[in-house]
Amino acid sequence: MKASLVIRCYNEEEHIGRLLSGILQQTVQDIEIIVVDSGSTDATVSIASRYPIRLIAIRPEDFSFGYALNVGCQAAQGEYIVIVSAHVYPVYKDWLERLLAPFADPQVALVYGKQRGNEVTRYAEHQVFARWFPEQSNLRQDHPFCNNANAAIRRSLWQHLPYDETLTGLEDLDWARRAMALGYTIAYTADAEIIHVHNETPKRIYNRYRREAMALKRIFPHEHMSFWEFVRLVVANVSMRLLSCLA
Repeated sequence: MKASLVIRCYNEEEHIGRLLSGILQQTVQDIEIIVVDSGSTDATVSIASRYPIRLIAIRPEDFSFGYALNVGCQAAQGEYIVIVSAHVYPVYKDWLERLLAPFADPQVALVYGKQRGNEVTRYAEHQVFARWFPEQSNLRQDHPFCNNANAAIRRSLWQHLPYDETLTGLEDLDWARRAMALGYTIAYTADAEIIHVHNETPKRIYNRYRREAMALKRIFPHEHMSFWEFVRLVVANVSMRLLSCLA
């Protein structure tokens, strides 16, 4: 099997059907779809069950970002594990093909693709997407930034390098950092584009970045220059999003 898609979800009835429909229209068909649900109380599970998926339910009290991913990855059988958020959807039918293409280089551990907003995305968030996901690909990054809303990893490497289940966020960046320490590289491909739909309140945005700041401190306890700049940019993004939500 070429790829296993792992989708973490909780109350995503508004979006998950569009994502699953988009996956089934991809040029790459040798796939399986694994949905890891952490106690949805809306129609997420019933909508997802209309599609050819494998559903794995975890208890809400057991949830962490790393745990949900590890559960999905453990069930995966594909050569590559594609990780996508339940509130994204592909723009083109060759999205998956383009996301997997950089793995032709055996040194690539993780590939992540471009993210953009849609017609309801706030201006500030469009700016954030453009900053973090540029138009130019970089197939040999010298830093571990990546994003699990639109990414893929080698399953053989995950078997030796599972996600950290204790982190409050940034489990993707932590995994990339550890893979790079083993001599692997991270690839960004601008050709593998998805639409990422956020409908977050100011409170949820604040809580998300608070969690990520806590995780960043754990992942990089001794870093100073470059990653303090990363923190500065995160804080700036929080401010922009809060202002756009309040506008």
